[in-house]
Amino acid sequence: MAISREIKHAICMWCHNHCRVGVHVERIPLDPPFSKGETGGLPRLVQMLEDESHPHAASYRPVVRSCARARNAREWFYHPDRLSYPLKRTGERGEGRWTKISWDQALDEIAARLREIKDKYGPEAIISSSGTSRTHDEYRTRFFNILGSQNVIGQGTICFGSTNMVSSIVVGWPANHTGVRPGVTKAILVIGGNPPHGENRLWFNMLACVNQGAKLIVIDPRRTETAERADLWLQPRPGTDAALLMAMVNVIIEEELYDGNFVAKWCHGFDKLRERARDFTPERVSKITWVPAEQIREAARLYAQNKPATTFSMMGIEHIHNSIEALHARFILPALTGNLDIKGGDVLRPAHTGVVSIYDIEMNDIVTPEQKAKMLGADRFRLMTAPGYDLIAENQKRVYGRAIGRATCCLAHGPTAYRAMLDGNGPYPVKAMITLSSNPLVTQANTKLVYKAIKNLDFYAVMDFWMTPCAELADYVLPAASWLERPGLWQFEDTAGFVDAGEAALPAVVEGQYDRRTDYDFFRGLAIRLGQEKYWPWQTLEEAYDYRLAPMGYTLKSFITHKNGYDAPPTKEKKYETTGFATPTGKVELYSTILEKLGYDPLPHFEEPVESPVSDPEMARDYPLILITGGRFLPMYHSEHRQIPSLRRQHPDPLVQINPDTAARLKIKDGDWVWIETPRGRVKQKCVLFKGIDPRVVHTEHGWWFPELPGEEPWLHGVWESNINVCTDDALEHCHPAGGGWSLRAGLCKVYKVKQYP
Repeated sequence: MAISREIKHAICMWCHNHCRVGVHVERIPLDPPFSKGETGGLPRLVQMLEDESHPHAASYRPVVRSCARARNAREWFYHPDRLSYPLKRTGERGEGRWTKISWDQALDEIAARLREIKDKYGPEAIISSSGTSRTHDEYRTRFFNILGSQNVIGQGTICFGSTNMVSSIVVGWPANHTGVRPGVTKAILVIGGNPPHGENRLWFNMLACVNQGAKLIVIDPRRTETAERADLWLQPRPGTDAALLMAMVNVIIEEELYDGNFVAKWCHGFDKLRERARDFTPERVSKITWVPAEQIREAARLYAQNKPATTFSMMGIEHIHNSIEALHARFILPALTGNLDIKGGDVLRPAHTGVVSIYDIEMNDIVTPEQKAKMLGADRFRLMTAPGYDLIAENQKRVYGRAIGRATCCLAHGPTAYRAMLDGNGPYPVKAMITLSSNPLVTQANTKLVYKAIKNLDFYAVMDFWMTPCAELADYVLPAASWLERPGLWQFEDTAGFVDAGEAALPAVVEGQYDRRTDYDFFRGLAIRLGQEKYWPWQTLEEAYDYRLAPMGYTLKSFITHKNGYDAPPTKEKKYETTGFATPTGKVELYSTILEKLGYDPLPHFEEPVESPVSDPEMARDYPLILITGGRFLPMYHSEHRQIPSLRRQHPDPLVQINPDTAARLKIKDGDWVWIETPRGRVKQKCVLFKGIDPRVVHTEHGWWFPELPGEEPWLHGVWESNINVCTDDALEHCHPAGGGWSLRAGLCKVYKVKQYP
């Protein structure tokens, strides 16, 4: 039998681009067949390219062809350290002793432990930590809603979720998918993000706009690749973005650069905003931000006078102490200038109504008020928890017939949850946690507290692709099927108006080699054992997707065959002229009635970062440098890919950027290993001299652990070595009072050289 080749249409989930790719597979004949029911031979991954059948193949082409992860897909998939079978701890937690068990045994025993904890402490004592929304979080949410626990925690609080929620309270729907359109967009405002490393598909579109004359304005403490291409780069003091954006609002209002007709007809609270903005003159804000007043004026004019203009802010201002206020001001800008829901501006893309919504799949309407009241942090951080979510969902359903999914927008508060895992540190005890495709020892602030919390749990299960530091502390570790081994249905959490589908390219189970499952299989397996049978009629993830696509008249397979796996109804401009905005007033709420109802300031304001030379000069004497963390860097993605040799060779070490003048003063040279220390602890990274950062600021990379180091304690794969979250702060009194976010971009630190020993 000859070797046969085929191309599978899949959605790559190795970053937030979610590229549709063609996975080239060849089948090597075996006799007898390698697996029960498999007659075509052993499928073998050959390469990964863009999917030429996709309607938007041209936009994916430069991304996929330049992607190091795509080029090394085989190395990732066939890596010997991939988790292959369920493991059960046999020694002490963290001792590194495991035994292989079957999936049935794992699910039986995990369900039994969860039932025991639920019966003794209540369902709210069981929580889950989530990752970056690249798994089937709607089915996790469904499981926990039916179970009776509202306690799913994750990075949405400081990421996509906070942006979605603030956009929803201001304009009624997420407007954070920039409407960059080459040949149409005339100005692009980038706030704190660096698309070449974080959103490179968007970056190629931005470059096309810039090459056709669009103005690029960048606000960032670092001279990133994006800033290098900018017509105007503003370099603020970290954590002062809210003041800077409000100064731009000031200029636009005072110089009458706003769209008077749109503001008069469609904006609520303009007079109150005008009054608030008077406090943010460019001269006053210049002293706060370090940005010259004339640069602030120039930025406001460039943005307001080149229409249509669009904005982008992911992975920057979400990480500062004043995040909600900065995001509020960011969404005010397109409203003031009439750049909202127009071609080339900031576009509102309501959910695709031909697909069963994520909101309905999550079964949010089953949740009782009593359950919502028990959500950890909902009494204190009301915007990003049930109180805020219910208010935005009510208005979205009124206008659009559905609300955005809650998987990243309505989360229990992480720092509160970790304290509840510790005896006597919460409103009730948390006794069990399921970690799914997340790695909180590396990705959550205050690693030392997270470690103590996990160690104090009665029960801990982890499902992942690799044995992470968190997995080393688990009672059970389950091998997750990757996107290559499962079908995909991507709706961008119902916030982008399209549906994209892909098929499994490779089997998740190969007899005698590995037995991996999807997270849908995991949660459905637990659900059946815990009495949720009637809520899980679909035996497989593909059947669940068939149900989702049924209103369009398709199954997953037929949707891929007949629609190339993609559908997006035509986008109309200015939809609000027919529907109004999905806010309580039906208008853009410059003055937010939802924030007001929740007990917060309804207008943007500025608060000094908790740790800064201004707010704590005494601390600044001991820790004189401003610490920012978390800038994205290729080829890594968050805490992933460190074990892939070809990718690690491209970026072998964790790097800290230091201005050459600062380094000279501290007697640090390029390439030296240095300690970065805060009151929480210290870690070491390798110095890179970088002129594009202020001498008073240093930037450290995030997400670092070392899979090559031993897994058992005390090593935990080097989680204490270079993981900057050992140094970051998550004190409840320092979290944002509305959103609950913790600051990663404006703390205080000191830096000094690591001593070398013979």
